[in-house]
Amino acid sequence: MLREAALRTILLNNYEDKLQATQEIDLQQAIDPSAILTTTGVVPGREPRPELVAPAMLAKRAMHTVEGRAVLLHALAHIEMNAVDLALDIVWRFPNMPELFYREWITIAKEEAYHFHLLNTHLKAHGYAYGDFPAHQSLWEMAEKTKDDILARLALVPRTSEARGLDVTPSIRDKLRQAKDHAAADVLQIILDDEVGHVEVGNRWYKHLCDERGLDPIATYAALARQYKAPKIRGPFNLEARKAAGFSDAELLALQEAAL
Repeated sequence: MLREAALRTILLNNYEDKLQATQEIDLQQAIDPSAILTTTGVVPGREPRPELVAPAMLAKRAMHTVEGRAVLLHALAHIEMNAVDLALDIVWRFPNMPELFYREWITIAKEEAYHFHLLNTHLKAHGYAYGDFPAHQSLWEMAEKTKDDILARLALVPRTSEARGLDVTPSIRDKLRQAKDHAAADVLQIILDDEVGHVEVGNRWYKHLCDERGLDPIATYAALARQYKAPKIRGPFNLEARKAAGFSDAELLALQEAAL
């Protein structure tokens, strides 16, 4: 069963094992949407490294040095590893969604695993690897907060935390090109292109649930952001990418007004 496979995979501690198991999940296997899955294992499974610290304790990311760029790319790799866990988590944790929902999120997990592979391969080419630097836990903290509410999960993870990547990735990509690290910049372009589709999936299923429940998407989002104490998002915003990812003109206007 596909949802059970997602649960088995997220519990794996070794990240290489987890990435391989993610890629090996059969998208065509049967799904039981109504199954209530539980676990006594720690979710997600993790290795001792990287050390998890407060965001303020992380090293500065100086683009003009190889190590500085490695710190940056390591942070991005950590985001991608969390994104694998997030996609697996939404599949096993939340029942009673259409089968397409689960298959789309497994597809996303596979793409996030590929993104991690690209970043870690680049790190290794420069003498570093995932786990060499500390990382923070902010992205998974919101997943923990929303573990009992699928509407909040969709609103505040793919549509908020992950959508933020659409805004910041182009400038990081351009700085890497200025530093002559064209290979890293090319990796970020691949990630940006794919993330538009990932955020679109989150947007579409969020609005699907709002429609089912007779909720206004904009007002509901604002209420959920207050309830779960989501961090305030500041501009500038990549409006073109966000629109391609399914944000309506009204949502983008509300986003810009809230950032003032």
